[in-house]
Amino acid sequence: MSETIQAIPPLTQLTEDEQMLRDAAAEFADTVIKPRVHDMDEAAKLDPDLVGQFFDMGLMGIEIPEQYQGGGGTFMMSIVAIEQISRVDASVGVFMDVQNTLVNNAFLRWGSDEVKERFLPQLATEKVGAYCLSEAGSGSDAFALKCSAKEDGDSYILNGTKLWITNANEADIFLVFANVNPDAGYKGITAFIVERGMDGFSVSKKENKLGIRASSTCELLLEDVRVPKSNILGDVGKGYKVAIETLNEGRIGIGAQMIGIAQGALDASLAYTKERKQFGQAIADFQGVQFQLAKMATELEMARLLVYNAARIKEAGQPFLKEAAMAKYYSSEVAENLSSMAVDLFGGYGYVKEYPVEKFYRDAKIGKIYEGTSNMQLQTIAKIILKEG
Repeated sequence: MSETIQAIPPLTQLTEDEQMLRDAAAEFADTVIKPRVHDMDEAAKLDPDLVGQFFDMGLMGIEIPEQYQGGGGTFMMSIVAIEQISRVDASVGVFMDVQNTLVNNAFLRWGSDEVKERFLPQLATEKVGAYCLSEAGSGSDAFALKCSAKEDGDSYILNGTKLWITNANEADIFLVFANVNPDAGYKGITAFIVERGMDGFSVSKKENKLGIRASSTCELLLEDVRVPKSNILGDVGKGYKVAIETLNEGRIGIGAQMIGIAQGALDASLAYTKERKQFGQAIADFQGVQFQLAKMATELEMARLLVYNAARIKEAGQPFLKEAAMAKYYSSEVAENLSSMAVDLFGGYGYVKEYPVEKFYRDAKIGKIYEGTSNMQLQTIAKIILKEG
């Protein structure tokens, strides 16, 4: 008897639309971004010319429906694009990541029809968004935030400070979380849409960072900022739900950034070990080096499977909290491991800025910190598996 063996498509198999966007993002990264990477890292500033090009490429509104001038794409399309951009420069990868997986997704899920009509076309075509949750005393304990919002007629008056805000220098639209009723604890938290130019709002100190240096990370000051009630995203007192559910999606985006870094480190290592000669032969011919490359490729494939799996489950409308936490936790471990191994393989050349791997190494570290530290991801995973068991 003969048996028919049914082919099982690999988890990393992409649809035609996903592949097209992936290829377009990869070409854009290699031809437009790559020549700017070193200078942007040294200047600790995103090349302003890139901002318009990202919008022209449709990379800033991938999931925004066509009726709002967006790409009408899928979450997975955002993930593969973030991965390809981060393969060349994670600073630029997080620039589009925050726009797509945090800001745009928050507006799509929680915005009223009026809010969507006002803001989504801007986010799709010309204006950068920023997601403003963290404060000096509220990092992992995000809901300990002190930024306040007091009702005043048809507006709220916001006061407080926000820290570690990605895209702050480039952004025009800021999703700011503030508490309208501190006595109610987290149930007073509300999401406000603050627009650049509002009186009392300013972008302040820019952080001088170890990695992703071209990505702007700044402090925000809010001093009696009057925000109309029409600029509330979701319901008053429900901002904690906006924050939690948006960050769950954002963690998959960070996973995509991390596997992009890991792929960049592996690509550089493969090319270098084939060219670098010692003892009369390429170092890629030595078994010890081959084993390191094999380990790198295996770890990267495992991380990519976790990230893609989380994205597919999210797209299917199924619970994905555990999978997102696993993807972010493991991919950040892999990015750090692979970039460190790349520095080892490059030897002394890996330690200097003339070669790309020292930047991959610096950029990878942030993956264990932002959008939920590794310990927070492990806590989330543990709670879920204990409940399932």
